[in-house]
Amino acid sequence: MYKRTKLKAFLGLLLILFFLKGHFCFAQRGVGLVLSGGGASGLTHIGVLKALEERGIPIDYISGTSAGALVGGLYAAGYSPKEIEEFVLSEQFQLMSTGKVNSEKRFLFNEEDLNAGLFNFNVSKDSILRKSIPLNFVNPALLDFEMARTFGVISACNGSDFDSLFVPFRCVASDIVNKKSTVFNDGNLNEAIRASMTFPFYLNPIKVNGIIYFDGGLYNNFPVNVMYSEFNPDYIIGSNCAVSASKPNEKDFIGLIQHMMETPTEYKLPCEQGIIIRTNTAVGTFQFDEVKQAIEDGYRATILVIDSIEMQIKRRVSAEELRHKRDVFKQKTRSLVVSSITIDSNEKRNLSFAGKSLYSKNKVGGLSADLLQKRYFRLSSNPQIEFMYPTFDLKKDSSFNLNLFVRKSNDFKVDVGGHLCSRSVNTGYIGLTYRRLGKAASSLHAETYFGKFYGSAKMEAKFDFPSVFPISIATYFVLNRWDYFRSFATFFEDVQPSFLVQNELYFGAKLKHPISNNAKGTFEFRRFKLIDEYYQTTQFNNKDTTDVTSLLGNNICYEILNNTLNRKQFASAGTLFNFKIRYVSSQERTTPGSTAVFDSIVRQPHNWINLSAEFQHYFFPKSPIHFGLHFKGMLNSQSLFANYTASLLSLPSFSVLPDMDTYFLPEYRSPQHFGLGLNLVGKLSKHMELRIDAYYYQPLLILQKNNDGTIEYSQPFEGSSYIASSSLIYHSLLGPLRATVNYFPQQINPFAIQISFGYVLFNERAVR
Repeated sequence: MYKRTKLKAFLGLLLILFFLKGHFCFAQRGVGLVLSGGGASGLTHIGVLKALEERGIPIDYISGTSAGALVGGLYAAGYSPKEIEEFVLSEQFQLMSTGKVNSEKRFLFNEEDLNAGLFNFNVSKDSILRKSIPLNFVNPALLDFEMARTFGVISACNGSDFDSLFVPFRCVASDIVNKKSTVFNDGNLNEAIRASMTFPFYLNPIKVNGIIYFDGGLYNNFPVNVMYSEFNPDYIIGSNCAVSASKPNEKDFIGLIQHMMETPTEYKLPCEQGIIIRTNTAVGTFQFDEVKQAIEDGYRATILVIDSIEMQIKRRVSAEELRHKRDVFKQKTRSLVVSSITIDSNEKRNLSFAGKSLYSKNKVGGLSADLLQKRYFRLSSNPQIEFMYPTFDLKKDSSFNLNLFVRKSNDFKVDVGGHLCSRSVNTGYIGLTYRRLGKAASSLHAETYFGKFYGSAKMEAKFDFPSVFPISIATYFVLNRWDYFRSFATFFEDVQPSFLVQNELYFGAKLKHPISNNAKGTFEFRRFKLIDEYYQTTQFNNKDTTDVTSLLGNNICYEILNNTLNRKQFASAGTLFNFKIRYVSSQERTTPGSTAVFDSIVRQPHNWINLSAEFQHYFFPKSPIHFGLHFKGMLNSQSLFANYTASLLSLPSFSVLPDMDTYFLPEYRSPQHFGLGLNLVGKLSKHMELRIDAYYYQPLLILQKNNDGTIEYSQPFEGSSYIASSSLIYHSLLGPLRATVNYFPQQINPFAIQISFGYVLFNERAVR
């Protein structure tokens, strides 16, 4: 009887405990913090952490989704709220959130030659549409590398066990194939967090253990159930920055996809022992430039309820205790030294090009973090590589193995662009590139410019050799044609005949090598043939025949280029330095036309050396007004041609404004000259700028024509002039839309007004 009564009492006690557990989160297990997703608004969680630590509120466990996984992961990895705040306020984080890299991580060697393309798209040969639509709006290269270096190294040094972190941590991601939420409690911490924050069409998805994951917020945007089931704490603090989603607009592609995929989340606690902090920030999902506001909103929202939290949680943790605990935890983290690399890919072919570009087997001591970073971004900038994802494994000797997933770019890239103008210099552009990656990287490129003023065709084959000190070799063939029928005419005028037509044909080979991340050197040899057709007077008609001057020869050149300008035209920040030395050996043949002064055919050799230098730098890059300095100079030993016009056409031109390449301006042609200019760029809005450029031009020698038709060079330092331009430019996603006034003082009509869209870029001239 006694035993039966005791058994009933015991069972009754269990029933009471079970009831209390479900109702009051009963367990002596500490405090759990749950962080919701929300994109940039999720950075309010930093303010929450900041306020909790200031009051000594302990945080024993963390679970998070998306942005909550990022902030919670940083805290779990031993970062203090102050360190997290400094990180997200840094320029580095802003670049990560927009998919850009700072200038020192650019690798000029891998950047393709400038062209007039306004947009491009990649095409897969085995699926033109399904595998060709991009899955990311931003380039994740910087984000993925920094997350691997931050989270990956720490998790590897702690046995890839999320319970062994500074604070035990869980995050969730969405398995869209099986349509379920997945909890990460071990593995590579950078992979887990990256999977959790992969917002559809903003960041591309990644595979973890063969499963494709998207943003955890699609199926569980507030993982309080994960906190409850994994850790079962005494008290739960929830930080919720999410708001009820509004109905998407029928034109909002990303919004529609998101609503189709996501499952509604309940933002409430499963027990009474807890509180939800609603940050109510106005910062939007992608407003990463409003980080500071988000942190302040999270801090204020926490301070409003901190008294209630303090009443429920009696235990406190001092700042000294937290600091000591963090120091002890961080001592377990090894310095990043990579002693081996494993390349993984979905491709059937061997992608050893990637490994050989990062690491040499003869390297003693492995790759340091700085050297790895330098080579990593060099490799990621290769056009043949679409995506790379790094993780780290700790080896027995305390060095690391880099596991690098590499996905090659689609086989074909198509570029479309050109220049639309109110003047009759409209030009279209189409480029097609075939790319191949395996043990080496190669590409075959074809492009054409078409229009009444300018036409061109180009073919190029390029080969990149895998090495930590890369080189590339390219061969090419180019046809150019310029038709100056009267460049000052408006779009609607059609003045005939052309007064000057220049045709160029050249082919050659070049060897390119890097000097630094932002500088490269190029050796080049080319064979060329130039044909100029022109009149030697402005008084000509359709019955007159042109003079024809042809030039056949060879050109050997070496060029050094350093470029960190922020745009391919109309830059407002960065530096450009270009130096070129060229030797030309050629033979002239001039046949006179009906407007010629002399009627005999002229054949003569021309050999010369050409030295050119250009420097441009913009000051005050963070100011709303950017100030630039621009210098350009030329020294040329070229001899005179058969007549004045032929000689003038062969001379290098002082071209410092893009539009100058669409005019024939004799007053800015000289064998030896220099010019200095000031560039003033005022930022009117995020995409709108007012630009003023002013230059002084000084030729050392100018070509002059005598009364008897003979030609000679003038006395030194004659013929100085000025150039000025003012533009209102809207930098659209495709390219610049501008209204421009150019000033050329020696023209009959010195002011030239135009409205245009696109880039004024052409293929390189053969020798001029």
